[in-house]
Amino acid sequence: MNTPRRLNIENISRVSCAARVTPPPVMWAQRSNAVYVTICLEDCKDPTIKVEPDKIYFYGIGGTERKAHEVTINLYKEIDPEKTIQTPKGRNFELVLTKKTLGPYWPHLTKDKQKYHWLKSDFNKWQDEDDSEDEASFGGGGGGNRDLEEMMRQMGGLGGSGDRKPSFDDLDDMGDDADGPDSDDDDMPDLE
Repeated sequence: MNTPRRLNIENISRVSCAARVTPPPVMWAQRSNAVYVTICLEDCKDPTIKVEPDKIYFYGIGGTERKAHEVTINLYKEIDPEKTIQTPKGRNFELVLTKKTLGPYWPHLTKDKQKYHWLKSDFNKWQDEDDSEDEASFGGGGGGNRDLEEMMRQMGGLGGSGDRKPSFDDLDDMGDDADGPDSDDDDMPDLE
């Protein structure tokens, strides 16, 4: 016969605390030498952020409901905590983590392969392993300041016209008669 498992007070309080504390949304991207982690929690004052060689810990109270958010991210590989750059940006906390060893790219941020609902890729900063630094600057994540118009001009899409309006002078002249010899309406049957 199975005996019921007893929960002690310590386990009950740990379970109830875990149910109230949710992880904040986290986005990440990487380069060959760095990992970018953005923790998104608005109106969070004085959060606790600890960066260790193999993990990141975050605790803060914020969001629209002013509730506690906590997450421990066990990193895929080691980073150098001494070279970490932390930047609070209003609603976000941005971390730039320097990888302990360059390349290859990490297949995921966490040590385990589990998918988390709170963890997403930051495509604004993302760069694939086979992209060059110059290509990544077009996407805005590489720090380039080129805009779409400059990119189109270089690709020949705007023909160097810049902000000029296109000219239709080079189109074939239709002539005075709209139903002239080039008209496609000649072969149309009458509607009854």
